[in-house]
Amino acid sequence: MVPLSFAGHDFRALAEGALYWPARRALLVADLHFEKASWFALRGQMLPPYDSIATLSEVTALVDRTDARELWCLGDSFHDSAGCERLPERARAMLTGLTARLDWHWITGNHDSLLVDHCGGRIEEEAVVDGLVLRHEADPRDARPELSGHFHPKLRLRLRGRQVARRCFVATETKLILPAFGSLTGGLDAHHPEIVRAVGHNAQALVALEDRLLRFPIAA
Repeated sequence: MVPLSFAGHDFRALAEGALYWPARRALLVADLHFEKASWFALRGQMLPPYDSIATLSEVTALVDRTDARELWCLGDSFHDSAGCERLPERARAMLTGLTARLDWHWITGNHDSLLVDHCGGRIEEEAVVDGLVLRHEADPRDARPELSGHFHPKLRLRLRGRQVARRCFVATETKLILPAFGSLTGGLDAHHPEIVRAVGHNAQALVALEDRLLRFPIAA
């Protein structure tokens, strides 16, 4: 975990793509996309059906590591609004164990906007927590400091003749976009015009390593 200051709050950025908020003992993740594989399977495209368990294992490990008391999911936690109903028994037990253990919040996204409570936790369109807006997709019209997901940002670089991609945070003074945490998620280049439009000028791509935070300017 490495320090990350945003809008007057001290966070810790994790190399796994999550954000820890020490003052609240809160863990924030975005775009888990549980049951993406089963969604594709229903449409005839077979993918390894272990994505939810893999993602939940990562979440559990971070909860244990940080001793978090709260957990905020910033939208698209399920690949579709019915995803919770398709969870395998083991994955459902892991998830309900976590939602019972933590003060768990589901911010809804474009994939799971009709999510209903089958797995515990509280469902909200967005929230304001200690002056920070928590929502799924960044709103360029809102000047309030904001944490969001949606874009699955990745930084792509060419190093020593080969292309390297790392998930990253995208930050300005008032916007902070988290990378996708799900095990079966792709990524949008951090320089993509849609990300720039969402966050505005003077943005940076932040790559969290175990011992430091790398910053790369994003051209408007």
